[in-house]
Amino acid sequence: MTAPHHETYAALLAACATAGLDATGAEPIRLAENAIWRLRGNLVARIAKPGQQHHAARELRLAHWLTTTGIPVVRPYPGPHSSVLAHDRPVTFWEELPPHEDGTVLHVAALLKQLHALPLPDFPIGHLDPFIRISNRIEAATTLPAPDRTWLHALLTELQTAWPEMPMGRPECVVHGDAWTGNVARPLNGGDAILLDLERCSQGPPEWDLVSTAIKLTTTGTITPTEYDEFCTAYGTDVLEWPGYATMRRTRELRMTTYAAQHAATHPEWRREAQHRVDCLRGRAGRRPWHWRAIA
Repeated sequence: MTAPHHETYAALLAACATAGLDATGAEPIRLAENAIWRLRGNLVARIAKPGQQHHAARELRLAHWLTTTGIPVVRPYPGPHSSVLAHDRPVTFWEELPPHEDGTVLHVAALLKQLHALPLPDFPIGHLDPFIRISNRIEAATTLPAPDRTWLHALLTELQTAWPEMPMGRPECVVHGDAWTGNVARPLNGGDAILLDLERCSQGPPEWDLVSTAIKLTTTGTITPTEYDEFCTAYGTDVLEWPGYATMRRTRELRMTTYAAQHAATHPEWRREAQHRVDCLRGRAGRRPWHWRAIA
């Protein structure tokens, strides 16, 4: 376990002690930007970065609200301490999902169609920030050459300027913020697909959620044109036809690239893919789709 993961484990122990939960035998599920651990009693702990208390509290409140709407979402731990601050890290507790696999783009379409049709809740949910953490990720991407990091900062500035100038799309609504197949769980018992990871759920343009699937066709080449057509039919809109698509696509590509580049600093196995993504954005790897490889 690397040093950052030792820190999240220490936070887990402290949070469980505060919440009266048993951390014995805790197993890591995913140790990335957020650390996720499995606990006894069919519970999961999610440990965010320091300073994310507000976002964690909003995520829990949104999850509680969404469970009342009929949309299948991951459920918060029903105990009195579903959120604890430990070692300056917000730790939230959730009910463990049944055995499952990633959903399909059709599951994503169906869940987004339900989510985007909801009225805004009667409490503040914040506004989508598509550029959150990108600057910090670039600074942390120490395996990239300095000229590439400078170029990424310039691209970030360009997109931040272009974002408010995009043509108007559909009315803003509740958006998931990171709507891809890895954030949808399909229970192996055949139950309803479940929407996960509500960290970026907020008010924003619905097109942002649709772009995450569109780039699987146009950028990463991980779905076929037929699969994309089925997604559009299921949802009812093709975001590729919207004039603002290019700006959103480039913003999502930048997020995906800087995520890989940040973690390549501590995961040598990611370095080639991170550099490849930068090369793609800089025009060194031909035209889209670039067939990016998934990273864990």
